[in-house]
Amino acid sequence: MSSNEQAFHEQAHAVAGAFVAARREKRALTTYPGEAPSDLAAAYTIQNLAIGLDGRTVAGWKVGRINAPEDARLGADRLSGPIFADSVVSVQAGEAPEMPVFANGFAAAEAEFLLHVAPGWDGVVPADDAATRKVLDAVHVGIEVASSPYPGINADGPPVTISDFGNNAGMVIGPVLEGWESAAFETINVRFEIEGVEIASATTATMLDGPLGAVRFLLANLSARGIDCSGGTWVSTGAVTGVHPVVPGQNVLARFDGHGSVGCKIVAAQPV
Repeated sequence: MSSNEQAFHEQAHAVAGAFVAARREKRALTTYPGEAPSDLAAAYTIQNLAIGLDGRTVAGWKVGRINAPEDARLGADRLSGPIFADSVVSVQAGEAPEMPVFANGFAAAEAEFLLHVAPGWDGVVPADDAATRKVLDAVHVGIEVASSPYPGINADGPPVTISDFGNNAGMVIGPVLEGWESAAFETINVRFEIEGVEIASATTATMLDGPLGAVRFLLANLSARGIDCSGGTWVSTGAVTGVHPVVPGQNVLARFDGHGSVGCKIVAAQPV
C-alpha cells in the first residue's frame, strides 16, 4: 500500500469511526467529521468500514435516488446504505411504533415499497422485471426513517449521504402487498401524511425503473462491493412521494391506495 493509499484508508477509518460513535451515543455532529468524500469509491469505502466497526446485523438495504447533475458526474443514478436489524419494526394495521431520529441532525420519513430478496439468490443480477420478481419472496408497504447525526448529510451531496449509512435510521414494515407477484407498482397511488395532513402524493412512475429496478441496482451494487446477501435481504426501494423532513413528536402515515397504510411516531433518539 502506497503512502497515499495508507493516508486515505486512515482518514476513511477516522470518518467511519466518528459516525459510528455519534450514532451509538445518539449525538449530533455540527460538521462533517473529516474530509468529505467526492466520489463513490471513497464514499462506499467509508460506509464499508463503518459497517464493520458498527458490528450489528444488516437486515436490508435502502436505495435512494441520485439526481442530476450528480448522476452524470458520479456515473450512477442510485445509492445504497445498510438497514440494521435492530432498527426494523414490523407492524399490524393501526399500530404506530416509535422510531428514533437525531433531533439535532437530519431527520425525514419516506413512503416506500419494501421488497424482500429470497434466501438462495445465486449472485446473478436479474435482467428485467420478470426475472427480478422471481428472486423475491415478499413485498410489503412501509416507511423508511432517514436520519443522520450530521445535519448536512443530504445537502452536501450523494457521496456524503453514502458515507453515513446512506442516511438510514430505520424501517417500518407494514402490510403485505397482496398480489405482489404481478402488481403494477406504477398504478398504486401513494399518499403521505404528517400529523393527519396530506403533504404529498405520487406513484412509482416517477422513480426511474421503479421498485424492481431498485432491486436490480442493489444486487449489482452489493455484488461489486463483495457483499453476500444469499441469505436474503430487504430492499427499501426509494421514496415514492419524496423525502419529508420530520421532527420528534410528529406522527406520520403512508397510505397505499387499495393496499393499506403504515405509520409511526417520530421520537428523539436517547443515549442508552
